Amino acid sequence: MNEHTDVGFLGLGQMGSAIAERLLGQSLRLHVYDPAASVMERFRSLGAVTHASPREVADHASVVFACLPNVQVSRQVALGDDGVAHGSAIQVYAEMSTIGREAIEDLAEQLAGHGIQMLDSPVTGGAPVARAGQLTLLVSGPDAVVADVRPLLQMMGRNVFVLGDKPGMGQIMKVVNNIIMGANVVVASEGMSLGAKAGLNPTVMCQALQAGTAQSFAAGTILPRALAGTFDYGASLTILDKDMALGLQEALALQASLPVITQARDQWHAAYEAGLGDLDFTTILQYVEQQNGTLVRDRKG
Repeated sequence: MNEHTDVGFLGLGQMGSAIAERLLGQSLRLHVYDPAASVMERFRSLGAVTHASPREVADHASVVFACLPNVQVSRQVALGDDGVAHGSAIQVYAEMSTIGREAIEDLAEQLAGHGIQMLDSPVTGGAPVARAGQLTLLVSGPDAVVADVRPLLQMMGRNVFVLGDKPGMGQIMKVVNNIIMGANVVVASEGMSLGAKAGLNPTVMCQALQAGTAQSFAAGTILPRALAGTFDYGASLTILDKDMALGLQEALALQASLPVITQARDQWHAAYEAGLGDLDFTTILQYVEQQNGTLVRDRKG
């Protein structure tokens, strides 16, 4: 097993920053790249080494992690002219983005042609959970690669689940997780909207749900950030719309029928089309409120 003293991280958005922060202050040099100058400066001030491109990071780091918003960006960062495929130091590329099985399998095949091993390692939990070091990592790849990178994965999260020995199975698990979570958030938003319209106190309603059979991460942890009016869980609604669509693409490929999740995806996409895409995904509650002519907010006492 190698001891990786130089580690790279690409993509310092809401989720990427939260994950990469876990590598600061460890017994390694953290090399980072993001197109946003302000976040690069923040990481430089915290001790990271900043670079001008993904390729530069891969010229210095033996393991490079990436947390990126969509498949187009992932392909460019991995295989573009300034991509990690052309780096001189990289041995393992760990893709933490949610981009689907087909895309991961294609990236793994092309990177193998450059002598780079691929680890499929999407995460679940959200930015607040990541900052607390409590993420769950959904990993698939060759056993030796998983063993090699596991110490780094354990710096970033609490749970590491190995889903298979080939890249792609981690993506399937992440999609399954996200379509269930996405459906749960829509259902919880609609149910709480009904209760609020009938006159229930949303704060007490949320507490009662968590004490009863309807308890869920959606109602107990995600939606309270909407009830508080902060709408700041840490991922855009565009990301959820993308993930729900990925889930239905996988279902189509596998000839799996998902009628309820399809309806939930319709709600996410309608909210996206209504202009909420750049806002936090907890604003799905605002969309449901608009549909129902009600307001679901914390009321103390």
